[in-house]
Amino acid sequence: MKFETILEEINGFGLFQIVILILLVTPRIVLPCHFLLNSFITVVPPHHCDISSLDDGGLFRNLTQEQRWTVSLPAGDDGRPKSCERFAELQFQLLSNSSSSTDLPIVQCNSGWIYDNSTFVSTLATEWDLVCDRKSLTKTTGTVFFFGVMMGAVAFGYLCDKYGRKNTLLASYLMTIVFGFSSIFANSYIMFAVLRFFTGFSLSGISLNSIVLSIEWVDTDHRSFIGVIGSLAWSAGNMLLAGFAFLINDWRSLIMAVTAPLGLAVLTWWWIPESARWLLANGKVEKAQFYLDKCAKFNKKPKLSKLKVETLSNIESLEKQDKNYTYLDLVKTPKMRRLALLSGYVWYGVASTYYGISLNITGFGLNMYLTHFIYAAIEVPAKLMTYCVVNKFGRRKCQAGTLLLTGTCIAINIFIPKDLWHIRVVVAILGKGLSEASFTTIFLYTTELYPTVIRQNGMGYTNFVSRLGISVAPLVLLLEDVWTFLPQIIICSVAITSGLVSLMLPETLNATLPETIDDIEKPRRKAVSSHTKDSSGVFLESKSTTSI
Repeated sequence: MKFETILEEINGFGLFQIVILILLVTPRIVLPCHFLLNSFITVVPPHHCDISSLDDGGLFRNLTQEQRWTVSLPAGDDGRPKSCERFAELQFQLLSNSSSSTDLPIVQCNSGWIYDNSTFVSTLATEWDLVCDRKSLTKTTGTVFFFGVMMGAVAFGYLCDKYGRKNTLLASYLMTIVFGFSSIFANSYIMFAVLRFFTGFSLSGISLNSIVLSIEWVDTDHRSFIGVIGSLAWSAGNMLLAGFAFLINDWRSLIMAVTAPLGLAVLTWWWIPESARWLLANGKVEKAQFYLDKCAKFNKKPKLSKLKVETLSNIESLEKQDKNYTYLDLVKTPKMRRLALLSGYVWYGVASTYYGISLNITGFGLNMYLTHFIYAAIEVPAKLMTYCVVNKFGRRKCQAGTLLLTGTCIAINIFIPKDLWHIRVVVAILGKGLSEASFTTIFLYTTELYPTVIRQNGMGYTNFVSRLGISVAPLVLLLEDVWTFLPQIIICSVAITSGLVSLMLPETLNATLPETIDDIEKPRRKAVSSHTKDSSGVFLESKSTTSI
């Protein structure tokens, strides 16, 4: 007997599951607002050296703004003053002969900067004058945040399997609120970076728990629906971020705006049930019975007999007895070890490809807010396509196909001349949509691959590997200084190889969720709707199930 048997009796996708879905998916909207927040809070607005210290004796009194720049600041290739350099001395001769500005003594700004605040009132760059190395600022802030996400994936993956999904989710909510709001009051960039690390650490718990807990409460037929809906919440949050950033042009207020909604999530946490699968696997029969009875009541189904629940608990907790699962259990047995290695590489490929494309695609010539919104919006049809494909062709083929096609789009763009920009944009958009489809698939696929007793450990491990891929992606893009096409070749190769590796994973379409490690080591079986009863009235699996 499997948990799906019980879900079939009390309705595996009724009002109870819909309420859970709403309560768990809604807070996920906050995730992209933090994960992609770096695009706005680290913006470096137009700026130039503060030249007020050069105005000794009122020399600028009779000069226009343009003339002041001419005698004080060297011009860049676009004719505007350079951002981080000024003349060592005032060069009044340039007012009559600007062509003689070459070979004049130039020094770095040493009196601060003047910023154009017409678009951004305040960013990290203007707050702490981090303006002359934008790549370093953006890379540092993003790397620190995602390093926190990476560490959080490992920690929360273990805690979720040991202490349960619900309690760990509450801890994630509270920690994100505390560290998110604390970063608003940071009085130095170092302090801000530390708080961003812990914010990323906390957000991992929300990312891991919300989808897994939803999927563990629904029947086999609706798992793909849950996965896609959870992924659509990311796209919704991504589009909302563009609106928040457009309306709020101060970095402190923007962080406050994208963190505050989690306060509502804390209040709704009390109505979220613990995973009955996890409770049964850990021998907590009474609590599991409580939540299963509540599910039956919401779905207007008869309550389950205690004998059925106890029987299932005894089966599922047999391997769990007197054992504390850790990440080491991912590699102790042959098939689990193979699963961990293969899924880890696929996650690395999916993450590095998605962020490599996202960071490397140029805009449409529109302002940054509209560009961000468009790139978020084009993910929606890709995810809806995923829902159709994973149910028709299976998870494995969908995962492999989206990655291979993503790699193909990157390869095509390598050979398209840059003057055919409109074709390059179309191919780039298609590649980004496919890469997002692969991300949507891998979340659902991984949840179905790992057994209940170490499912969150598996999710924590794969999320750790994916954040490693995200951290590497910006470094790969810097290789364009070595050879223009080298980043695209690397990203294309990773996408194609990870797509081929995914073909080596087992198919999970219409398969029951594995509960123990033995379910992985032994042949897995497809879920069926026909069941038989034993003498005690307990439903047993039909003998018509087939191994996969």
